[in-house]
Amino acid sequence: MNQMKGIKILLVDDEPNILQFLELGLQNEGFEVFTAADGLSAVTLAQQVHPHLVVLDVMMPGMDGFEVCRMLKKTENAAIIMLTAKEEVDDRVKGLTLGADDYMVKPFSFAELLARIQARIRNQFPLLLGELAAGPFRVEDRRREIRYDGEPLTLSPTEYELLKFLIVNRGLVLSKSTILEKVWGYDFGGEENIVEVYIRSLRDKLGDREHRLIRTIRGAGYRLDLS
Repeated sequence: MNQMKGIKILLVDDEPNILQFLELGLQNEGFEVFTAADGLSAVTLAQQVHPHLVVLDVMMPGMDGFEVCRMLKKTENAAIIMLTAKEEVDDRVKGLTLGADDYMVKPFSFAELLARIQARIRNQFPLLLGELAAGPFRVEDRRREIRYDGEPLTLSPTEYELLKFLIVNRGLVLSKSTILEKVWGYDFGGEENIVEVYIRSLRDKLGDREHRLIRTIRGAGYRLDLS
């Protein structure tokens, strides 16, 4: 149960019995659960609490689940599992086309829903479950430790956050401004050159003298290459 602490789930369904059943079940598993009985309330609540995952009923009066899914995917980095009483393939295709990550047909077992929730969390938010393995790296976030080729690295708190950010976003080019915003925070008032200083320190600790691991992409930023 503790493994799920801090993971936020938004349940959206206009059937009170289903809403209460799922809310109690997921709370017992350790999730932080929020509920909405209609689409408009769901969109408003999501913008306030920023859930990691949304369990979303399709058939609701007013704003249906398809429209809620479309709106949430524009503003939230949340996994969405859609629920429906229909079995038509067209509904499933429409939901997935709008950005839904998974689909379940009512009635369903709580055990299956829980398994699908855990799978989506592992896939989209691996560090929420405490660990992430990527190439030679293993991030153990609950211990604030990163191992490289099996050996723990000695990192300052900022070096830890920077390297973790690079690992999570491996293969992507990350600009200095993006790194500053995500690692140092929105209100950081220093110079962008601080990123270069910390990148240099990480390269030293990783033995990355030829910059093959943390690459500098001229005029764009940095990219962690694990291939």
